[in-house]
Amino acid sequence: MLENLSQRLQGIFSGLRSKGRLTEEDINAAMREIRMALLEADVNFKVVKAFISRTKERCLTAEVMDSLTPAQNVIKIVLDELTELLGRTEARLALSGKIPSVIMLVGLQGSGKTTACAKLAWRLKQEGHSPLLVACDVYRPAAADQLETLGGEIGVKVFREDGEDPVKIASDGVQFAIDNLRDVVIVDTAGRLHVDEAMMEEAAAIKEATDPDEVLMVVDAMTGQDIVGVVQAFAERVDFDGVIMSKMDGDARGGGALSVREVTGKPIKFISSGEKPDSLEEFHPDRMAKRILGMGDVVSLIENAVRVQQQEEEQLEAEELARGNLTLNDFITMNRQVKKMGGVSKLVSALPGGDKMLGQGQIDEGALDDMEVIINSMTKQEREHPDVLNAGRRKRIAQGAGVTVTDVNNLMKKYLETKKMVKKMTAGLEQAGAKRGKKGKKGKKRKGGLPGMGGMSMGDIRRLQSMMKDMQ
Repeated sequence: MLENLSQRLQGIFSGLRSKGRLTEEDINAAMREIRMALLEADVNFKVVKAFISRTKERCLTAEVMDSLTPAQNVIKIVLDELTELLGRTEARLALSGKIPSVIMLVGLQGSGKTTACAKLAWRLKQEGHSPLLVACDVYRPAAADQLETLGGEIGVKVFREDGEDPVKIASDGVQFAIDNLRDVVIVDTAGRLHVDEAMMEEAAAIKEATDPDEVLMVVDAMTGQDIVGVVQAFAERVDFDGVIMSKMDGDARGGGALSVREVTGKPIKFISSGEKPDSLEEFHPDRMAKRILGMGDVVSLIENAVRVQQQEEEQLEAEELARGNLTLNDFITMNRQVKKMGGVSKLVSALPGGDKMLGQGQIDEGALDDMEVIINSMTKQEREHPDVLNAGRRKRIAQGAGVTVTDVNNLMKKYLETKKMVKKMTAGLEQAGAKRGKKGKKGKKRKGGLPGMGGMSMGDIRRLQSMMKDMQ
C-alpha cells in the first residue's frame, strides 16, 4: 500500500538533491510532480490542493537551515506537512473509568469491520482487559457465526442472540458484560454496500442505547477517493471518534488513508495490515509519513523486535517453571518484586483466600527479608545449585548471615517445598489440559484451579507474573 507513491516521491527528491541550489522554478516543478503523484495515488483532489498550497508556500518563504541543503530543506517541509495531513499527534483509545467500557465499530459492508472487532479484542486482551464481542449484524448471512469463529480463535467470548433487533442485542450484550465481569464491550454493527438512511438510523440508535466510550469507523484503505463521501456521512450522522484503516497490505493505490483525517478531522487510531490477530497496530502519523517518503520506520521495527524477544524470554521462563528448575536466585527476584508491589500482605490479600490467611496471622512480613540475607551469604554456585549445600557450607552461610544453621535449614525446606509444589502444579495443568481436550467440543469450562493455589488458574498466575514484571 502506498508503495507507488513512495517511489514517485523518492524519485522527485532524488532530482532535487542533484541541484546545488533551488530556484522558484525548481520548487514549482517539484510541487507539480508531487501533486500528480498524490492524485495518481487516489488522494482526494481537495486534499491534494490544500496540501500543495501549504507546502509550496513554506518552501518559497522558509529560510534554509544551516545544517540542511536546499533539497533537504524541501524534503523536511514535505515531511512536516505530510505528518500534519495524517495527524500531528497519536490518537489512542480513550476508555473511561466506567465498567464496562463500550467500543462501537461502524462502516460499510466489506470494509473488514468484523475482523477488526476480533483484532481489537485480541489487542485489548493482551493489555490485560477482559473483552466481550457483541454480534449486532443481523442482516449479513453468517455474520454472527464469523464473529464467533474469530472470537474462539483468540479466546474471547462472543455474545449473540437469535432476535432481529440489533439495538436490543447491543443493550443485552452490555448487561451480559456487567453480569460476567467483562470490562470492555466491542459492538460489531451491521454494514451496507453503500450509505443509506436505515443504516445510519440503526447506528445512531445503538450508539444511544449503549453510550459508547469510543465509536470507531472501519475504512477500507483500498477504496480511494470514494471513501471521502462515506466518512463525511458517518461523521455527520454518527459522529465517530476515530478510524481503523483496514487492508493496508493491499496493492491498491491507498490514497484514502491520506484523505480521511483532512476531510473529517477524525484521527486514524489503528491500521491493519494482515489477517492475523496481531496485525492491528497503533497508527503513528510521523512514522507513516517517514515510510511514505522512504525514510523507513526504525522505531516500529525495534518495537516489534523487542516484543518478539520478550515473548521468547517469557516462553523460556514458562518452560523453566514447568520443569521445576527453580534456583535460590528466584527467591531474591520474587522478594524485590513483591516489595515494589507493596509488600507480602498486599500481594497475599489479592489472592484467593488471602484475607483469611492475613486474619489468622499466617503471613510473616519479614520472612522474605530474612531469606534474602541468607541467600546473599551464599556463593553463585550455591544459589544456582542448592543441592551442594552440605553441613559445612550451611554453617558458613549461617555465620555470614548472622543467623543459626536452623534458619538456613528452614530456608532450604521452604525452597524444596516450593519446588515440589511447582511440579504438582505442572502435573495438574497437564491433566486438566488432557481433560479439556476430550471435552473441548462441548465447550465446557474446567472448574477449580491449580493444585495448592486456592483455585487460581494459570491465567491468574500469568497475570500476576506480568504485574510483577511491569513493576521492575
